Amino acid sequence: MLRILLGEPPRINEGLLKDAVETMVKTTQLLQKEIEKSQDPTHDFRKLEIWTRGLIGSLDELEQSWFAASHFRKSVIAGYVDDMSPLEQGDYARYVYFYKDGFIRVFSNLDKLGTVLNEIYNLNTAKYKAHFSYFTVVRQFRYTKTHEDLASKLEAINDHYDPAIDALRKRRNAEIHYMNSEMQDDLWQRHQGLHDKIELEDLDQHLDDLKQGLDMVCKTLSASYRYTNELWADKGVSS
Repeated sequence: MLRILLGEPPRINEGLLKDAVETMVKTTQLLQKEIEKSQDPTHDFRKLEIWTRGLIGSLDELEQSWFAASHFRKSVIAGYVDDMSPLEQGDYARYVYFYKDGFIRVFSNLDKLGTVLNEIYNLNTAKYKAHFSYFTVVRQFRYTKTHEDLASKLEAINDHYDPAIDALRKRRNAEIHYMNSEMQDDLWQRHQGLHDKIELEDLDQHLDDLKQGLDMVCKTLSASYRYTNELWADKGVSS
């Protein structure tokens, strides 16, 4: 959708994104087969299908936010806010909007997945923490000593992307709980010199962190849903 608005051709899924989407689509096909077979009297399969389709849409939105932020970043040339033309200020504001939308969506995707995993594997995470995150769910696998192969895969992904995810988490927390995340840098610079021009944050580093966040979400979704598909296949569930 955003690519069309920005005059770009439609996206062709490839790489990590393609793998994540296709793995989740496979899950929806398995669930539809089970719904047809059992009529799903408790609506459990239907609920998981809706949640999985929602995750496919949420992943699409995350990728679009990263793409749009990257698109508008190309128009930001000045190194200082005060040196920007009105047009450049507008593109910078659009970059900030989609960048912030992107890092919020990283954690939104992960927490939605956490809800799905908690449901599929009966982890009862809410019994120990009412408002749990994806990362709490991963720890819950260890506490319950269940599906430790999946837990190991997810932990390895978490460890690999930890620096980028930690940076995004700090900016997400600042954005939600304290102030606009980009203004943190402005405030720090004002402490250094009240009348100095405000230098822009490292846009390329921030975009790289967001891209790593997107990649981490893709790999996490792929690992989670592939494990589930294989587990169901072992139990005789096939599309």
